[in-house]
Amino acid sequence: MKIASFTRVANVSELVGPGPFALSADGVDLAVVHTQDGWRAFEGRCPHLGALLGEGEIEGGYLVCRNHRWRFDLASGQRTGGPERLASCAIVERNGAIFADVSSLKHGAEKQTAARKLHELPGPRALPFVGNLHQIDQKSVHLVLERWAARYGSVYTFRLGRDRAVAVSDPRLIDHVLRERPEAFRRSSTLDRILVEVGTRGVFNAEGDVWRPQRKLTVAALSQRHLRDVYPHIKTVAERLHRRWRGLASAGADAEIVEELKRFTVDVTMLIVFGHDANTVEQDGDDITERLSVLLPTISRRLFAPVPTWRFLRLPRDRHFDRCIAEVRSWLSQLIADARKRAAAAAGEPERSSFLDAMVKATDENGRAYCDDVIASNLFILLLAGEDTTANSLAWAIHLLADHPEWARRIGTEADSLLRDAIAPGDLDAANALPVASAVANEAMRLKPVAPVLLMEANVDTSIADIEIPRGTVVAILSRPAALTDDHFVEAQAFRPQRWLEPPDGAHDLSAHIPFGSGPRMCPGRALALVEMNTLLALLYKNYEVERQGRSEDVREDFGFVMSPTGLKVRLRPRV
Repeated sequence: MKIASFTRVANVSELVGPGPFALSADGVDLAVVHTQDGWRAFEGRCPHLGALLGEGEIEGGYLVCRNHRWRFDLASGQRTGGPERLASCAIVERNGAIFADVSSLKHGAEKQTAARKLHELPGPRALPFVGNLHQIDQKSVHLVLERWAARYGSVYTFRLGRDRAVAVSDPRLIDHVLRERPEAFRRSSTLDRILVEVGTRGVFNAEGDVWRPQRKLTVAALSQRHLRDVYPHIKTVAERLHRRWRGLASAGADAEIVEELKRFTVDVTMLIVFGHDANTVEQDGDDITERLSVLLPTISRRLFAPVPTWRFLRLPRDRHFDRCIAEVRSWLSQLIADARKRAAAAAGEPERSSFLDAMVKATDENGRAYCDDVIASNLFILLLAGEDTTANSLAWAIHLLADHPEWARRIGTEADSLLRDAIAPGDLDAANALPVASAVANEAMRLKPVAPVLLMEANVDTSIADIEIPRGTVVAILSRPAALTDDHFVEAQAFRPQRWLEPPDGAHDLSAHIPFGSGPRMCPGRALALVEMNTLLALLYKNYEVERQGRSEDVREDFGFVMSPTGLKVRLRPRV
């Protein structure tokens, strides 16, 4: 429905509180807020790295981007401390609905003439039919692509079978690709097909109009505001992990630290997302955790397989994967059924705060409830993402701290000073007030990003800089090379957490550090991951001396959809 040049963007009843609200009209993203003077609508993407401003926060009279905390005045749109100003558009409330006129925000993109074709780019020699797949070891995909970047430059071409791909490691070009999602670029259609084959059609692989309403729910569940309510879950699981580690330390036993950290992240995710206390920290042999450990490595193997053999020949490992998927989805279906029963019986009672309960009660833009398949798909993605990414980021931090014990001591000293007798941060404010732990986490993610390769695909004929990108071209974003060059960070190859604490003493380019992606589809779990990392680093180094077992060089980077440290074991001793 339109009123003159105005387009309906929401019902008033859907917009509770001051906002911000991530809305869209005619393909234009908006950040809508409700002020004392009425409704205001701004351009929806941050001018810095393109994050959706409607996923940010209102602090005082400012709209705050959730990515790097840029602040914009609600009256003028002017950025605090910078020249940027958000463009605004007309917005009105009529008959219980909100309408916006986005014509002033529809600026024609300045097109650059594509002077180069893909085949003119440098790159490794490809074979007929298989392309360069024979040169790509599936457990070190990222290292192969990074070596080619060192040899052929920040933009080069290669082939995945018969499909031509382009690899990009220049931060400016990466920013362009990520900002242009979901219109010009999307996730790889090969990955989408693999996920759809296992019944997953959630926010991770959703595109276009299907993506936006699912994204809204996911972001609400994982927002900084919601974290204050759910932080007690994080604290509870951290305290359980401390008890478990205390037992390992007393026994003098080695800890498979990646698996230990996955127990923590799985339990936190299940409590926040499902309202379900799995307590894998204090129980061995959890069936769901064991099933989850199979999924991401299998998806990664299929993504880079030269031939999709599983589609016509089911090997034992494929049948095992099928059983794991079926068992996880059966478990999720039961959780959804239980949540629907709770919703039916809870009329007039206080609402539960888990993501699952919110999704069961939520409706899409047409007022229809989400079906079980959509809910299950989003639960599945959140469970996988919540388990592997944060756990591996923490494990890499522990590995790096073993080579730099002075920073481990600084985390412990900081925790002693700020937390006093508590074994872990007691609330969200305490977890966020650990600058040394936060600096170590950021430096670990810079040196060892768990998502070193992101596979995108062109939705339309487009260009990247002066390079023609035909529709269907795979674009491999390499997130690490730029972060390891001195043009972007001082002594970029060195572990220097102080770069995140002090005013930069040289190059410090945040656009080259994208551990959570960038643009409108930046990872919605960013705030949760950072809080979990601060909490666990403070708990670990406040209470224990951590000794890596074996040599540093024996810990390898293993790519299984995410980059994990293989061969990392530690021994814990009580800190005195």
